[in-house]
Amino acid sequence: MNTLLAPATRLWLRLRLNEVGPLLSLSACGFFAWAFIALADEVREGETHALDSYLLLALRDPQNPANPLGPSWVEEAARDITGLGGYAILTMITLATWIYLLMTRKQSAALLVLVAIVGGMLISTGLKMGFERPRPDLVPHAARVYTASFPSGHAMLSAITYLTLGALLARVEKSRRVSTFIMGLAITTTLLVGISRVYLGVHWPSDVLAGWAVGAAWASLCWFVALQLQRRGQVEKPGEAAPPSDAKPE
Repeated sequence: MNTLLAPATRLWLRLRLNEVGPLLSLSACGFFAWAFIALADEVREGETHALDSYLLLALRDPQNPANPLGPSWVEEAARDITGLGGYAILTMITLATWIYLLMTRKQSAALLVLVAIVGGMLISTGLKMGFERPRPDLVPHAARVYTASFPSGHAMLSAITYLTLGALLARVEKSRRVSTFIMGLAITTTLLVGISRVYLGVHWPSDVLAGWAVGAAWASLCWFVALQLQRRGQVEKPGEAAPPSDAKPE
């Protein structure tokens, strides 16, 4: 028994799973990955279709399913919100963050952010091609769509982008109250983007749940990797910057 426990203990300590941050991030990654796999299995078997249809129609005028519930300004607001999860907006946010980190001489952190978000985009594309689930056909789409339905790319990529950047900003901030506000804002934005996709009729609710699950799993894994690299000195810690390239050794 000791021959088995000793290597496991060494690995546990090497990955610093005795610390709250790494343990929580890795546990979250495992939980959300399991949630996606379980949901994907249900979707493949058609078990979610009845509930998906019910929730989608519940957001529409019973007399005219072409109209979402609420006044016209709500539909317009939903289009604005859904744009926060689009490739154009997320690319602009990613590039702005990347340039900022480079300007503040956090080159390793900049690379990590780029890998996390570009990697998420590739995963989203691969999953859509693998499942090829048709878009909802119960109601007219209130926004243009070009790809398959499962999982929701907007929900997934907004989760990856906003949760990753929110975690970085929250870690830099010393005030616990401000850190909580930042993470709350990141989570709220992610949720609103996903809800807007269902409200506009371009995704089944299970698509959005799957997108959130994959996005949260990938963001948690990237955060776990960031914590490991920070402790090895390969990624800058909060408030730390790499020395300027023209700095003279003392």
